Amino acid sequence: MEEAAQYSLVEDGAGGTRLVLSGQLVLAVIGPFERALGAIPGPLAVIDLAAVEDIDTVGAWMVCRIARQHQCDITGAKPAAERLLAAVRGFDPSSDIGPEIRPVWERVPVAVGKQVFAARSGIAGVVGFFGQILLGAASLLRHPLRFPLKALVHQMELVGVSALPIIGLMSFLIGIVIAQQGSVQLEQFGAEALTVNLVGRITLRELGVLMTAIMVAGRSGSAFAAQLGTMKLTEEIDAMRTIGISPIEVLVIPRILAATFMMVLLGFYSSVVAMVGGAVVGDVALGIPFWTFLARIQEVVPTYDLWVGLIKAPVFGLIVALAGCYNGLQVRGNSEEVGRRTTMAVVSAIFAVIVLDAFFAVFFTEIGWA
Repeated sequence: MEEAAQYSLVEDGAGGTRLVLSGQLVLAVIGPFERALGAIPGPLAVIDLAAVEDIDTVGAWMVCRIARQHQCDITGAKPAAERLLAAVRGFDPSSDIGPEIRPVWERVPVAVGKQVFAARSGIAGVVGFFGQILLGAASLLRHPLRFPLKALVHQMELVGVSALPIIGLMSFLIGIVIAQQGSVQLEQFGAEALTVNLVGRITLRELGVLMTAIMVAGRSGSAFAAQLGTMKLTEEIDAMRTIGISPIEVLVIPRILAATFMMVLLGFYSSVVAMVGGAVVGDVALGIPFWTFLARIQEVVPTYDLWVGLIKAPVFGLIVALAGCYNGLQVRGNSEEVGRRTTMAVVSAIFAVIVLDAFFAVFFTEIGWA
């Protein structure tokens, strides 16, 4: 049992007050003692540590704080106590002990440099990942019996069939909104009949496949990243490599093929359902019969608008699957990384899809498919 710390006040010959400390000035027994010392009115001339048997960092900090408060000296400290006092004497609790903040003209170039370095590493990683996919595809072409057909069918069901209800509902509502808002604006010029052209062309060329890609990125791209990231975290992928199974062939390629193929069907399905939604608005609000609306779409929408959407769809599906699988395989360390990589997969996929859509718009305009 450690001896409790004690103190006494002694008047010296010069008219000052000497604080004499004794016992154990350690963390285990110093709590009540520190509160008692804080009630000393002072002023103190000297703090005497000659009778102190043991002292730790907390005790040394308390002594220095009292000495600073009363602006007095510390005497009688043993060599070990003196080393502790020297270590904590310069610490000022009121000072800012946070990290030094560099000026803005230094922080900005450093931050830009880190981002550039991270971008370089990311590009190298994506190129390497794409190379692994090409090698895996070549290996499956040489050995077609190893192709994971059941995994491909399962992923096609998850990416495509299971997504039909939500994509259908989203597309139907988008078609309603386009038709309703477009008719309101065209009515000002007496051209509300052109709502048919608006709904048909914008759904087939742009919104049908674009909104579907965004939905697939949020639904399937995030699932790819979370599934592969969890498998990476639990070392299932390392176990597959150990027993001679390629994760790229078994896990990545089926997901990429499923997303690429099913995006074509989902994009076309989304466009058709959106046009049905527009036809409902035309029948209810514009006085255009439902089947007349749909028949008119076949007349006013050129065939190449359909091909524009069908060409975009597999590219968007490939981008979404690559982003999800790549970020899933980059998981390191802990479960928090799974959530971070899943978010990165969705954000990067949606960003890449929108950028590519802009390039496609310029390209098809240049070749006369406008």
